[in-house]
Amino acid sequence: MKIIVTGSTGFVAKALIDSLIDQGHEVYAIIREHSNKTGINKKTNFFVDDGDTTKLVEYFKSINPDGVLHLASLFLAQHEEDDIDSLVVSNITFGTRLLESSVKSHTKWFINTGTFWQHYDNNEYSPVNLYAATKQAFQDVARFYYETQKINFVTIKLNDTFGEGDTRKKIFN
Repeated sequence: MKIIVTGSTGFVAKALIDSLIDQGHEVYAIIREHSNKTGINKKTNFFVDDGDTTKLVEYFKSINPDGVLHLASLFLAQHEEDDIDSLVVSNITFGTRLLESSVKSHTKWFINTGTFWQHYDNNEYSPVNLYAATKQAFQDVARFYYETQKINFVTIKLNDTFGEGDTRKKIFN
């Protein structure tokens, strides 16, 4: 399959990209201009996103992907006033642009990552912070695409990640 991966500079995406390439899939990572590609599998194809949705749609059409693994997000446990635009652009706008590109290129499926922080005290929806609220807002936007464009969409909610190569301090690596 041809699979687009976002968040490719992160821990989970790097491991996922390696696994996908080992299985024979073609991986296309969408990155920002100043992204550090260190540690990302050398067989990965890169597209530098400059925020232009028309260019992103054309890129999707040119490769005709089977699916999208959307792992990119901006996580801030607490935000400041100056963080609001970045949270919205990273966690809502970018994903919406990906969905638009997906439906215009007839991409079959879209896997998103959410967070358990959307469910404080185990409620159906109770955001712990603005980050969690933006993750939920994107899911609401995605529902529009799922219901009107019939793209197969699912969100996997991650509690935490760990494993070999994780640079964060943990009790168990």
